[in-house]
Formats: sequence, structure tokens, C-alpha cells
Amino acid sequence: MKKDHSRRKREDEASSSNAWARPGMKVVFRAELMPGRDASERTFRVIKLLPSRRVTLEGAHGEHAEKEFEPLRRTKR
Repeated sequence: MKKDHSRRKREDEASSSNAWARPGMKVVFRAELMPGRDASERTFRVIKLLPSRRVTLEGAHGEHAEKEFEPLRRTKR
């Protein structure tokens, strides 16, 4: 009988190296979601990346999706 590995696969994908966020990194909410606040006031630290690709944040309630944040800046190495 074939086993269903779909749940495990989703969990592995969420924690893989191509995830948009990782625990400990800082993310900045888009300015239109928090009008009148400076970027430093819209910056939060990621606590956990969930299997749904949403995150929980330190100091912010609930789960949040990638589209709520400013795009990540990639640095050249």
C-alpha cells in the first residue's frame, strides 16, 4: 500500500533553503499596512515559519503572509 507523504513534503518545503523567511530574520510590513509609522516601527522578528508559508512574529499577533511585507533585499556576494 502506498503511503501519503504529502503532509511531510509540505513541512519539508516550508523549512527548506528556498523559504522566503527563516526564524530569527527581520521582516518589514509594507507601509500601506501601517501608515504613519517609520520602517523601524514596522520591523518584526520571525519566530516561526509555518507549513502554510505564513509566519508568526515576535511582538505581532496572528499569522502573516509574505505579501504583507516589503520585498527582501538581496545582497551580492
